[in-house]
Amino acid sequence: MENCKIMPTPVDSKSKLSANDGAPVSDPTLYRSLAGALHYLTFTRPDIAYAVQQVCLFIHDPRESHFAALKHIIRYVKGTLDFGLHLYPSGPNQATCLHGCDWAGCPDTRRSTSGYCVFLRNNLISWSAKRQATLSRSSAEAEYRGVANVVAEICWLRNLLLELQCPLRKASIVYYDNISAIYMSHNPVQHQRTKHIEMDIHFLREKVACGQVKILHVPSSYQYADIFTKGLPR
Repeated sequence: MENCKIMPTPVDSKSKLSANDGAPVSDPTLYRSLAGALHYLTFTRPDIAYAVQQVCLFIHDPRESHFAALKHIIRYVKGTLDFGLHLYPSGPNQATCLHGCDWAGCPDTRRSTSGYCVFLRNNLISWSAKRQATLSRSSAEAEYRGVANVVAEICWLRNLLLELQCPLRKASIVYYDNISAIYMSHNPVQHQRTKHIEMDIHFLREKVACGQVKILHVPSSYQYADIFTKGLPR
């Protein structure tokens, strides 16, 4: 594919992959090898994290449509060889995180996809695009489960910097665009509809109450974490 056509985005924004979409590929080993190579590339290319996560979901039984999506990523990488992470010298004064969620986005299991990115000042240091392990019955539940994972990542990062004698003095800020989930993180009243995510609620409220984390709203148009949860247009 050295002379392949270049694509402007890493994944098609119109369709989502399904487990039984198309005929099985003729060479599953090649599919797994390419998917593994692209997975390593995500260590410095967060822009392809969601697309690679999608093709890796079907690595046990790849189909032709999955292989087409994988080659779509390669065509995108071909046109963006100069892309990568830019790291700048700065003091670790504050960690900022953006979190997004695609509720019930998987066409086979209806599980949600969570994505987040963590910045230390202007440096992107951690990110994730992952399908949730359990089914969520509302968008607020999916968002809340996802943001609990983000806060766990931030707590680990704060402890790491503390051990390195560079503690974070300010509360870490988490931005996301679901009003209901933000309300639940501040409201101390337990509702019947939230009992099944009570552990996540208590964990997050504890971190908010002790001043380690602040949960703030961000408009969807400024939600950078959406690149980790869905295919977006150019």
